[in-house]
Amino acid sequence: MTTIPIESAPNFETLPERTKYSLFVLFSFSLGALAFLFNSPQEIWDGFWEIMRSPANLLTDYMALANPGATLLNAAVMTLQALYIVYFCKAKINGPVIAALFLITGFSFFGKNFYNSMPIVIGALSYAWITHNPLEKSLLAALFGTALGPLVSELTFNQGLPLPLGFTLGISAGFIAGFSLPPLAHHVISFTKGFSLYNVGFTCGFVGTIFISLMRSFGMTIETVSIISNDYTIAFAIILLFIFLLLAFFGYYLNHWSFYGIKEIYRHTGQLSTDYIEIGGIGATLMNMGWLGIFSTVFILLIGGELSGPVIGGIFSIVGFGAFGKDLLTSAPIMLGVTLMASLTLHDVQSPPILIAILFSTTLSPIAGRYGSFVGVITGALHLTLVVNVGFLHGGVNLYNNGFAGGIVAGVMVPILEAIHVHRAARLNPARQEVDPAEEIEKL
Repeated sequence: MTTIPIESAPNFETLPERTKYSLFVLFSFSLGALAFLFNSPQEIWDGFWEIMRSPANLLTDYMALANPGATLLNAAVMTLQALYIVYFCKAKINGPVIAALFLITGFSFFGKNFYNSMPIVIGALSYAWITHNPLEKSLLAALFGTALGPLVSELTFNQGLPLPLGFTLGISAGFIAGFSLPPLAHHVISFTKGFSLYNVGFTCGFVGTIFISLMRSFGMTIETVSIISNDYTIAFAIILLFIFLLLAFFGYYLNHWSFYGIKEIYRHTGQLSTDYIEIGGIGATLMNMGWLGIFSTVFILLIGGELSGPVIGGIFSIVGFGAFGKDLLTSAPIMLGVTLMASLTLHDVQSPPILIAILFSTTLSPIAGRYGSFVGVITGALHLTLVVNVGFLHGGVNLYNNGFAGGIVAGVMVPILEAIHVHRAARLNPARQEVDPAEEIEKL
């Protein structure tokens, strides 16, 4: 079925780039303002510097390490930093960029900060400069690649090295990691065929594993941690639901109080690289994002989960990818599969690692979009069995642990599904459309 061009869509309005930038600036300042509802200025400032000095590897909840006010300030700073990088690269705020911005906002609640992210960003952009490519070509690798931020912090602050040596090793490792990500991410998508949305996260898993292996070879010990706060669930439930309701309402307003474009979004599998703004328009995309945020937040609360920093990060991640490959029909089966598998095994569904897996497992939502909900449930179940075991390989310095596991699951499952001709999604809804990653690979 042919998608109706956005230019001919009735009641469609395009937001100017200046307006998009302004909205993200407003979002960032709103996060910063919320910080003062939780803590005093001195507490926020002291906590912010505690975050900057932390090793930051999985799972370091900044609300537990410092305080919620400092965490919100960190999220505000990181979002503004990422937005400036987009502006510096002269890139448009499209679906992939929105996904990256929200992902960085979410991971600013655990693991990412200004210090540990910048060497990676500079490394990725340097690759574009040295290879004489536009900076925009390395933008997504630069933003998503900040998953390896804990590698920088680990070497700088957590190995007992003299501070000058720690800074040198940490920044150097971050730069090298960032420099390697654009070409590697371009290559590994052929393994997953675009069925895992966290393609750079999958790449970061390999890069992180190499660095951790080298560090262990020199006698360095890298330990994962579990610093989690469950004290602010009610407050953040109110904040998140308000943000996502506002997001959905704003999208509805931009759509001239219609649901036009939602059907166009739901007809696609979400396979990389699928920009929902191009497919359904900005209004429908914002509605999809808002609905995903509401659903994810309510789902976690209904199963008795607490809104810790990593869980909030997972929710923001889902919302961001509501512009770039995820929707309710494809995400829900994956989340259900993880939840059912956790219930049937020895895992506690309400524990932070399982809650995180439930949320980030939606990296595999294109599999549900292509092959149907039943396969999606199985995929989610398989994802859980893998994600709880792969963290040792990268020592927690890759924040996208689920992206690493998801890439492996996609790489194994998709060829099998293709080989036995399982096209459940295509039979149930022939209108759903698939994107060939080979044609879109340059966007990554």
